[in-house]
Formats: sequence, structure tokens, C-alpha cells
Amino acid sequence: MDIIFLCVVIFLFMLAIFDLSVGVSNDAVNFLNSAIGSGAATFKRVIIVASIGVFLGAAMSNGMMDIARHGIFRPENFSFYDLICIFMAVMVTDVILLDIFNNLGMPTSTTVSMVFELLGATFVVALIKMAGGSELGFHELLNTGKALSVILGIFLSVAIAFVFGTVVQFLARLIFSFNYRSRLKWKIGLFGGICATAIVYFLMIKGAKELVFMTPEIKAWIAAHTGVIIAGCFVFFTLLMQLLHALGINVLKVIVLLGTFALAMAFAGNDLVNFIGVPLSGLASYTDFVASGSGDASTHMMDALNGPADTPAWFLIGAGAIMVVSLATSKKARNVTKTSIGLSSSRSGDEMFGSSRIARRLVRWSLSVISRMRDITPLPVRRALARRFNADEAILEHGAAFDLVRGSVNLVLAGALIAAGTSLKLPLSTTFVTFMVAMGTSLADRAWGRESAVFRITGVISVIGGWFVTAGVAFIGAGIIVAAMHYGGQWVMIALAILTVVFIIRSNRRFKEQQSDNNEDALFRGILDTDDKARAWDMLLLYITQQHSKFIAFAAESYDQVTAAFADDNARALSKAESSLSRHKDVLKNARRKETLCLRHVSREIAIEKSAWFHLANNCCMSILYNLRRIDEVCLEHVDNNFLPLPQRLRGDFDEIRSRTRILFNDTLDVLDTGAIDTVPMLRHRCDELKDNISATVHTLHDNLRDGDPGTMSVLYVYLNTLQETQELISSLRKFLRATAKLHTPQI
Repeated sequence: MDIIFLCVVIFLFMLAIFDLSVGVSNDAVNFLNSAIGSGAATFKRVIIVASIGVFLGAAMSNGMMDIARHGIFRPENFSFYDLICIFMAVMVTDVILLDIFNNLGMPTSTTVSMVFELLGATFVVALIKMAGGSELGFHELLNTGKALSVILGIFLSVAIAFVFGTVVQFLARLIFSFNYRSRLKWKIGLFGGICATAIVYFLMIKGAKELVFMTPEIKAWIAAHTGVIIAGCFVFFTLLMQLLHALGINVLKVIVLLGTFALAMAFAGNDLVNFIGVPLSGLASYTDFVASGSGDASTHMMDALNGPADTPAWFLIGAGAIMVVSLATSKKARNVTKTSIGLSSSRSGDEMFGSSRIARRLVRWSLSVISRMRDITPLPVRRALARRFNADEAILEHGAAFDLVRGSVNLVLAGALIAAGTSLKLPLSTTFVTFMVAMGTSLADRAWGRESAVFRITGVISVIGGWFVTAGVAFIGAGIIVAAMHYGGQWVMIALAILTVVFIIRSNRRFKEQQSDNNEDALFRGILDTDDKARAWDMLLLYITQQHSKFIAFAAESYDQVTAAFADDNARALSKAESSLSRHKDVLKNARRKETLCLRHVSREIAIEKSAWFHLANNCCMSILYNLRRIDEVCLEHVDNNFLPLPQRLRGDFDEIRSRTRILFNDTLDVLDTGAIDTVPMLRHRCDELKDNISATVHTLHDNLRDGDPGTMSVLYVYLNTLQETQELISSLRKFLRATAKLHTPQI
């Protein structure tokens, strides 16, 4: 049995390696989004600065392992077998949960996930022990105070960070305006001194308090002289920043990179327990069990975990190295970072979240409040604010989503709030604070315009909801897994290990496929970033053509699949097609929204000339999709009810119509791929011929309906619907060809 437990501990460390990578990918948003979003430096330089902070924070941290050893449960009342099941359940749930969130591009809290996984697994084991006759109660088995403090921290951090982010950014913008370079002469030294001092305070209170060289004497000295240290730092950094400005160095970039380093170091030093705390606790438990020589895992109690953790330095250095490599190479880190940057961007872009009812109502209510405030605000004040908040004067680095002023506020304020919360013994989550500060500053900067507000509020609600989902899923998932292992024994442990490995492999393969599918977004971003309006139209035309080509190929395949399934009486294929067609409506809507955004970046003359044909082409695509759904819906209802199939005598005409429709789709694809718009008149003529042919078939079918067998009436009505919808589909395809030709015709 000992060999099984040893294998479990080894597997925990294998999962810890993956968890380090997944955790860094998730938490990278905490310290990367402001530097990347503001364009303070190249991505490579930002990664280098963050990597140094991560490595130093991890290598010099004592790991804060006590929370995993006795922060949630009371180990003296649990056996070695109980705890090994809990640790296994926590790691399996944690890896799967964080990887799912990373694939979705949603930032979540590693602290919350670990705490609630430990709480859920311990809760179930406690129930099992109490049901088995144990006289111990929940208060003797669980440490629920820690979990409650985390929940309190969630509510406080979400509300406080958003409010402070909004207020502080509003004041910063009043001081500097969007044209900040003209107002830096004397203000930048003071602003830089405040920011740098806040970052140092953050490092002392949050980032460095658990480092190995922080002895009790040093901590006591810092606590006694905090005021003097802060005052000295303020004077020193104010003079230094003013000097750097005089030498022509961009002080705002220095502040952003310094804040990035501080947050990265604090993240690694304080959150390392979320990734390796459980495996190290598992190793300590196994070592104590083997040393005891008791041999019975179910009776050996784990009092040893009440002692302080003594983490070997090489564990910390190794963890730091893995985190640095993961940070530099992980595409999932960039995916999660893209979510926060996209939601706080000053420019319209690919709004990855849709619209929700609550977001629409919030926007409508906000517009009403703003209108009332505008009415009661004196005109001179409104004019002064308008000058300060003139986004047309915004100074953005190349490709930046927002300016350096906002990037500095994001980092400094997040660090200050986390430091303040730590000093007040409130467990504020780094993820929650940094994300909500970024959302508050973007709101104050009026980055959420009427065209994007509803989508971005939906995104914020989705991310916040995801945090609470994390807690619930972590609690329930770990509880289910630990119950299965507790009753199933070693075979369930082995099966879970295999399933976890399979899940990780499939998840990463699926993510790579998604990344390859998203390569076309580079063209979309290029259109939004270019300042050459003529080039923007050429790029947009290429992008529109790619989207239309993908849709026509999808429509051709779907039509062939649906009509063949109807003829072959295949309900399963029709049901599959129904799901695919239903999902594709959102694909079309998303593509249309992105293309409309791009249309604003071309010259006004081209936009006016081409917009009508652009909208006609998109409307035709939506009409074709509607025709396909109407065909599939009626056919599925008929076939699924096991009614009579299509008579053989009608198959010949039906197959000919299907074949000619498929050929028209393929020829339309050739026009899109080759740009041979001179063939469009001939294709439109063939559309007319096919419509006439379908009309003749419909007239013949009417005769069959009058004189046919009443038993076949149902299938004939379905067949008639299919022909009529096909005719409408061909009409839409004919209009689409005309719109495509007009789009590709050189502008006047």
C-alpha cells in the first residue's frame, strides 16, 4: 500500500508542475495587462521585467505553506489516508478548473479555487467521518473562518477596487488630461514620487513580508519606522523622477514597469502556496507516515502538519524557474490578458462578449443618470470637463489599448489597495483587485462608449460571475472526487490520475486548434490599427471576402447535409445540422459587428459608396441561414416522428435540384476565392434558370397533392416546403452575387 501512496505523492508533484504553468497563465493578467495595454515597452521587455519579479518572489519566498497544512482543516483529527485523498482531490480539481478558465480566456482566482477545493474536500471527508460514528463536530474538523474571510475579501475587493479605480482615474485625468505631455513639467515629479512610494509600500507590506530574509526583527523595525521610510521614499523618488524627466526619459513608462515588477514579485511570493502548497503538504504527510512505521494509513493521525512549514530552497527555485518559462511561452497567458485589455480598451474592437439583459438595463439607467447630471451641471464646468476628457487628444503608444497615465494608475492603485487590505488583515485577491481597478479606470476614462458599453458590462458581469462559479465548482468538484476516492480506494485514484492526464492532453490540443482558427483576427486587428484609410479598405475587403467564403462553404455543406438526411430519412443528421445552424447565427452576428467596426476606419467616400452593398451581402447571408434553418426544422420534425419517407418517384427531380444548387454554391465560392467578378452575370442567370426549374417542379407537386394518396400528403408538404425554401435561398444567393460584384468593383 505504501507504494500506492508514494505514487500519489509523485503524481501530485507532476500535477503541481502543470498547475504552476496553468496558474501563471491565469494570473499573468494581474501584472501584465497594464504594461501591455499601455504599450509601455515591447512584449518581450515586459515579460523580462515580470519574469525577474516572478523568479525573485518565488525563490525568496517561504511558500506560505501553512494554509495548505492546517489553514482549512485541523490535521490532528484526520488520518493520513483522509488527507492523501483530500490532497489528490484538490490537485485534480484545481488543474482541470484553471485550465478550463484559461481556455475560455477568463481570469479567475487561484487563491479562491484552492481554498474552496480544500474546504469542499474536507467538508465531505468530515461528513464521512461523522456518518461513520466519529464524535467530532464540524468545528473540530474544519477551519471555516478562513473560508469566510476569503468570501468577505471577494465582496470587498470587487466593490472597493472598482470605486477607487473610477475616482482616482477621474482625478488623474483632470490633472493630466488626455494630452498629458503638455502638463508634465512640474507635475510628473510629484506624480512619479507618489506612485513609486506607493509601489515600495506595497512591496514592503505585501510583496516582501514573507521572504526568507524577513526575520521577525526586520519586520518589527519596518513596522516601527514605516512613516519615516515612506516619507524618505517620497522625497527621494520625487527628486529622482523629476531628474529623469529633465533628462528626457519617459517617467510614466518607468512607473508602469516598476509596478509590473512589484506585482509580479508579490504574486509569486504570496500565491506560490496555491500551486505547490498541497503537493508539499502531501510529501510532508507521507514522510511522517513512513517515519512512524505504523503501517495503517487509516489510523495514523497527522498532528505533524500543525508545525510550521520548512520548504527546501531548491523547491522554491525550481518553482520559480517553471513559472518564468511558463510566463514566457504560454499562449494561454496572452489569451487571458487579452480579455482584460479588451474590456478596458479605449478603442472599439472585437467585443468577445455578447449582450445581456442586465447589461442593457444598466446602460439605459446610466444614460438616464448622466443626462440628469448634465442638466444640473453648470455650462462652464461641462466645458472644462469636456476639454480635459477630449479623447481625440489621447497620446497612445503604437498599438496600445490605453495611455500610460491609466496604465500607471492601474498598477499603483492595485498595489496600494492590496497593501492596505493586507495591513487590515483582509485577504484581498490580487486577481479581483487588479481586474476591477482596470474596469474602474476604463469607465472613468469614458472608454465604454455607447457602441461598446453593453458588451463590456456583459463581459465584466461574466468575469465576476466566473469568480463565484469558481468557488462553487471547486467546492462541489473536490467533494465529489474525494468521496469517490474514499470509498473506491486505490483503483479510483489510478483511474482519476489517468482521466486527468487525458483531460490535460485533450484540453491543450483543443486550445491549439482554437488558436489556429483565430489567426484571422490578426487581419481584423490590423485594420483597426492602420492609419492608412486606402489600405484599410483593401484589408477590409479581404477580410469580408474571407468571412463570406467561410459562410458560403458552410451553407453549401449544410444544404447538402440537410437535404440528403431528409431524402435518406436520417433524423440524427438533421438534429446535428440543427445545432450547427443555430450556433452559426451568432457567428454571423459577430462577423457583421466586427466588419461594421472596420468600415469606420476607411475613408468616408468609400464607406458611403460601399456600405449599401456591404449590408446587402450580410443580409443575404442571414437570409440563406434562415432558409436552411426552415428546411431543417420542418424536415427534422417529419423524420423524427417516423412519418413516411420521400417517395422514390420524386427522388430524381430532387437530386437534380440538389446537384444544381450545390454547383451554384461551389461556383460562388470560386468567385470569392479568385475575384472573377466578370462571371457574376452568368451565375445570376443560372440562378434564374434554377428558380424556374424549381417553380415547374412545384407546379407538378401541386398536381400530386390534388390527386395523390392521402397517406403521402405529409411528406409531400415537407417536400414542397423544402423546394420553396430552396427557391428563396437561390434568390438570396443571386442578390449576394450582385452585392459581391459591387463590393469588388473599383470605387469611383
